[in-house]
Formats: sequence, C-alpha cells, structure tokens
Amino acid sequence: MKKINYLIVILLIIGNQSCGVYSFTGGSTGDAKTIQIDFFPNNAALVEPSLSQNFTNALRDLFLRQTNLDQTNAGGDLHFEGEVTQYRVVPIAATANQTAAESRLTISVRVRFYNRLNEEDDFDKTFSFYSDFGSHLQLTGGVLDAAYDEIFERITQDIFNAALAKW
Repeated sequence: MKKINYLIVILLIIGNQSCGVYSFTGGSTGDAKTIQIDFFPNNAALVEPSLSQNFTNALRDLFLRQTNLDQTNAGGDLHFEGEVTQYRVVPIAATANQTAAESRLTISVRVRFYNRLNEEDDFDKTFSFYSDFGSHLQLTGGVLDAAYDEIFERITQDIFNAALAKW
C-alpha cells in the first residue's frame, strides 16, 4: 500500500511540473504576464483607411484568444510595434483578351518584438501574405473583408509563431 501512495505522489508531482507554461497552440509565454500591442500605422504607398485598425485588432485578438496574457498600454512584458509597409494590388492572370482575370492583394507588415524578460527573443521582421480575387470584383465590402480575413489570419499566426513558438 505504501508503494502505491509513493507512486501516486510521484505521478502528481511530475504531472504538475510538466504542465507549467505549455500552451496547446504550441507557444510558450514563459514568465510573461502582460502584452502590449501598439497601433500599426499604414505607411504603405497605397493607403486603405481601415487597414491599420483592422490589422491591429486582429493581432490583439489572436494573442488574447491563444494566451492568458493581460493586455496593457505600456510596459508590457511582451511588446509588439511596427507598421504596414506594403498594400499592393496586382494582376496575376490574364484572359485571351489580354485583360486581368485574377488579381492579388498583398499586405506586408514590419514587426518589432521585444521580450523584456528574455531579450534574446527580440526580433525585427517583415511578414507578408496575399489573397487572390477575381478581377471582375471590386476590392470593397465583402471581397475586401474576405481578403483581410485570409491575409490577417496568416500574418498574425506567423507573428505569434515567431514570438512564442520560435518558428
């Protein structure tokens, strides 16, 4: 009976220790308690008015959903700042009439990440992704929203992975 009690105690200790800072998203926040995500202004040559606010909100939402960090406006343990550096629409496929059949929206974001608890994790990188849409469509309303959703999902997840999963 004594051996079973020791075994249970050992399993509880091991189980408790192994669940420390693991996250099911594959990222680790370490000892960080707070996150600061500054507004990302649009410094691209082509300015879309809602882009900056939508991107900043998407990045904040991802980190708040996938971590247990508290958001702060200053002095965060993890700090993100940067700007949108590219917003470009280009034709990518032509028809027999030499008109564009499909276009591509590409957005690039420069991100500076500071980990105040482990400065070795700091980085300054540019993340980019695109969304293709039919050239007969206007890049407004639902088409623009769908493109933003696709692009922001990829870019924000890439930022999360670079900062917390070290990918």
